[in-house]
Amino acid sequence: MMIQGLVEYFKLSTWSLERQASRFGPNSRWSNTDMDPVPPHKRTWSTWNYVAYWVSDATNAAVWQLASSMLTVGLSWREALSAIAVGHVIIAVVVVLNGTIGARLHVAFPVITRVSFGFWLSYFSVVSRVVLSMFWFGVQTFTGSECIYQMLKAIWPSIAHIHNHLSERAGITTVGMMCYFLFWSIQFPFMLVSPQKIRHLFTAKSVLVPAAWLAMLIWAFVKVPSSVSLESKHASVGGAAFSWSWLSGLNSALGIYATLSVNIPDFTRYAKNERAQYVQLGIIPTAFTLTAFIGIAVTSAGEVLYGEILWDPLRLIDKWDNRAAAFFASFAFMLATLGTNISANSLSAANDMTVLLPQYINIRRGQAICAIIGGWVLCPWEILASAPKFLSFMSGYTVFLGPFAAIMVVDYWLVRKCKVDVPAMYDPNGIYRYWNGINWRALISLIISIAPNLPGLIHSINPAIFVGNASFMFNISWLTGFFVTGFIYWILSLGFPPNQTFIEKTVYGDDADSRSQHSDPEDHPRKDEGLLY
Repeated sequence: MMIQGLVEYFKLSTWSLERQASRFGPNSRWSNTDMDPVPPHKRTWSTWNYVAYWVSDATNAAVWQLASSMLTVGLSWREALSAIAVGHVIIAVVVVLNGTIGARLHVAFPVITRVSFGFWLSYFSVVSRVVLSMFWFGVQTFTGSECIYQMLKAIWPSIAHIHNHLSERAGITTVGMMCYFLFWSIQFPFMLVSPQKIRHLFTAKSVLVPAAWLAMLIWAFVKVPSSVSLESKHASVGGAAFSWSWLSGLNSALGIYATLSVNIPDFTRYAKNERAQYVQLGIIPTAFTLTAFIGIAVTSAGEVLYGEILWDPLRLIDKWDNRAAAFFASFAFMLATLGTNISANSLSAANDMTVLLPQYINIRRGQAICAIIGGWVLCPWEILASAPKFLSFMSGYTVFLGPFAAIMVVDYWLVRKCKVDVPAMYDPNGIYRYWNGINWRALISLIISIAPNLPGLIHSINPAIFVGNASFMFNISWLTGFFVTGFIYWILSLGFPPNQTFIEKTVYGDDADSRSQHSDPEDHPRKDEGLLY
């Protein structure tokens, strides 16, 4: 009986979601309630929720280190901040343009991409996002475990002397594994909270974390006056070298949240109205520039105090003698990491997975899968310990994100003039099927724009491979990818317009509610359904 029960438990039919829950798609295989357009009563995100969301995302260790790392290439702190400010102004514009699509249509990113890429080609962007999200979920979880270690060390200093029982090849110590498991266990319950309610976590983080960071900034200026820690930081490069260094810094600023510029509809679809998310245009460059300045100031003060550049804020905290201050600062970074990991990684991966297998995966299950695969199966501590080149590749994968964002923006705003058919986005044989499910205009645009950046990507993974001046192209990969792709896609769409996909006015998901009263078309299959198999 027990064996029979286990067999039944692992059958796909056991995990199938309720068929009647979906209102879209030709049959229940193509959608579920989490993949459907958000109904009016679940559109709960206000302007202040988006302010809290971006303040929350801006306050994380990666942003802290972003500007500080620019100093190593010879930029002054003022020049580094200008690159960050300009980069986030550009990202903010793209975020609002793509975010408005989600706020108007109340549809997630994986579904929206079917309009511009074609029903089947859109899966390339979706799978790319899933892979990236899972790997970065694990990496961020490891960062969170370092916060847990500093908190425990502040309470129990002798933890630093616990004997390691794991092999050196494991890439992690016994204490490190314990802290990793603790952080993973702490964040997992938050991943089961619905997207409508998780905004409260971002609100709490947007209050507590900036307060802790401001306290660290005050500490830095008290310990080391800004005239000493900052004014001594002057640019050490000039001419063409300076220009490339500044552009490289700008590209880094663009790349740090290039993912959300693509899948921001996953969050704006919950907006009360499209105006609620317009605030992103101002809050993104403001929040990220301010937090980057804090990172520069505190790191610079730490260099004066401790005689070394401590880019990782947790390494800086490790130097403190005040255990209470170390605990609360580490707690702030833990909360910052937790919020960012959910918003930028687990929720994004879950939204994408609902499209891959809507019969079996909703947002809650998707986040659980991300937590298990990204957190444990991929063993992020081994990646961080023994495969820095692989991490370089994952960072370089952002060469695809600029083109993805460009095609979405140009297609919706310029090619279609904002007129799309939401119910057709769920139909594999609908107007967005194009040629065998592929919009060849998008495919050609991707190939032409991505190819020039591949040599630079290869060089970043293995510097021993000489690619000449092609490496410079990689330093501005997001900029070239976005503008070149957008221009090519626009020209191809003008020269060869996809007339079969144009409609006179937008058909919203709310207009299709009456269709949910009809029987499931699976019982009455379409004549052309066989084309899919």
